[in-house]
Parts: sequence; structure tokens; C-alpha cells
Amino acid sequence: MTTSSVTLPRPTHRGSGAVTGLAIAVASALAFSSSGPFVKPLLDGGWSLGTVLLVRMSVAALLLSPALVVAIRRQRGFLRRHGLLIVSFGLTAVAGCQLFYFAAMQRMPVAVALLIQYIAPVLIVIAVWVRTRRAPSKAVLIGSVVAMTGLVLVVDISGARFDLLGTVFALCAAVCAAAYFVIAGRAGDDLPPLALAAGGLIVGALLMGILVATGILPFAAPSITVSLAGLQVPGILPLLWVGAVATTLGYALGVIAVPLIGSRLASFVGLSEVLFALGFAWLLLGETPAPIQFAGGALILVGVVLVRLDAGSPAEPKTETASIPVVPAP
Repeated sequence: MTTSSVTLPRPTHRGSGAVTGLAIAVASALAFSSSGPFVKPLLDGGWSLGTVLLVRMSVAALLLSPALVVAIRRQRGFLRRHGLLIVSFGLTAVAGCQLFYFAAMQRMPVAVALLIQYIAPVLIVIAVWVRTRRAPSKAVLIGSVVAMTGLVLVVDISGARFDLLGTVFALCAAVCAAAYFVIAGRAGDDLPPLALAAGGLIVGALLMGILVATGILPFAAPSITVSLAGLQVPGILPLLWVGAVATTLGYALGVIAVPLIGSRLASFVGLSEVLFALGFAWLLLGETPAPIQFAGGALILVGVVLVRLDAGSPAEPKTETASIPVVPAP
């Protein structure tokens, strides 16, 4: 594991700029959240996880690749200056996050793995605290506790047991998720957000291709029909949705939003993905959320609002620097 010093942009835009950034971040979470309900029937029908990840990353990389080509043609030495950051994004935010999460999911309940992965916002708060030796404001601390409490209620870990290795995998997924927000915060005029997303997805797709081709991850893609919202559709259709919509828009909108509102706030807004996923599972798979999950969703929103209040403070510095561990995918 290596540690690199990176700059965490804080929101420097006020008014409509901040609102736009928040709206884009929510849209990114909404796009990402549709992945699970669309992928679940495929996995249940015999598709291997490696195949699903390879296809979703490849489709998204293909659709966003023009942005990377344009950046390379416009800026001489683009890959020399930004290549390492793009590769880090691909290994952590794209491939590492998903590989570690699914590895954890195989050893422990899904709810527990999800809960641990989504402590990424807290990791960012702690990293900044340690690096700057400046304690977060009360609004951020209270907002973090409230949001995490809401997350516990939403994912429902009652009766779950912990597995040591599974916990390590889930923590690695959390670090990779934190790296997503931190690295995305580095995007700007010199490193266009869409070029960063495209490059990272290409790196992730190449890694998945190697893992599948070498047999480390099995390849299975049977021709099946799946049920979504009571309709029988070819299995390839939900997979194309996951690649062309959920993954492409999720990453594209996410890397655009983070520089606008800052890594910390964006990471807390990202918790809304869990709420949207519940809605999609309810709509497409008939999995009705429990009342306590609605209460947890409300707490997450309250936590995000508290963190947002601090982000709008006039006394808040414009940038913070934090050392975030970057864990390369195995």
C-alpha cells in the first residue's frame, strides 16, 4: 500500500454553481444505484461476476473514450503528466472498489460489506483531520455520525456476523471508494473530468480482461431471460443498461460533480446511492423496504445537510491536503 499527498478541493463556488454540483452528484448516485438491481438477475441466471464487470467497464470505456482522445490531442504530454493519476483511478475507483467489495461479499453478509464500504466519507474526514491537525467542525462530526447511523438502519445488519478477511476486503473497498472522490477532486482544466473517467475505465477494463483471460476470474455468459418489473427481457439488455447508463453516467457525472462541491461533501452525497438502490430494488425486483430503512434514509439526508452547512461556511479554507492510502487492485 502506498500513500500519496493529494489536494482535496473544497467548494469554491457559491449559489447556482454549488447547487448545480449537488444536482450532478445526486444524478451520479442515481445512475450508479441502478447497477445492483439490474445485475442481480444476471448473476442469479449463471453469469459470472468477472464477465459482468468486464462488459460494464468495457462498454463505459468505449462510450467515454472520445473525451480521452480529445484531451491527448489537445495537450502535448498529457499522458506523461496525468498517466499515473489515471492509472491510480482505474485501479482503485474503477476496478479495486468493485473487486474488493464482491470479494468481501463472498465471505460475509452483503449488508455488512456494504456498510463497511460506505464508511469512505468518514475516512476522508479522518484523513484530513490527521493531515492538517485541524479538527472538523461540529457540523461535520455530527453529520458524519448521523449519516452513518442512518446507513446502519438502511442496510439492516441485524443478526449478521463478521469475518476477519471479509472485513479487510471491505475496508480496502472503502479506501478505494475514498480514492474515487479524492482523485476526482484533482480534475479540472488541465485534467478534464471525462478524460479522467475514460482513462480509469479503460485501465479497469484491461485489468478485468487480464483476470478473466487468465482464469483468475471465471468467464460465464449464458443466454438467459431475466424478469424485471414483471417483464421478461433478454439478459443482454440489463447488462447494456448497466454499462451504457449506470456505469457511464455514474462515473461521468461523478467526476464532474466532485470538483464543483469538494471531495468531502461529494462523498456524503454519494451515500444517497444506497437509498436509490432500495428504490430500484423495490420497483424492479419487488423487494419492499422496511419502515426502519425509510427512517435510515431520512437520517442520511440530515447528515448530508449538516456537512453541506459546514461546506458553505465563509471561514472554511478553500483547499485541504490529505494523504490517502491508495491500495492497488490485486
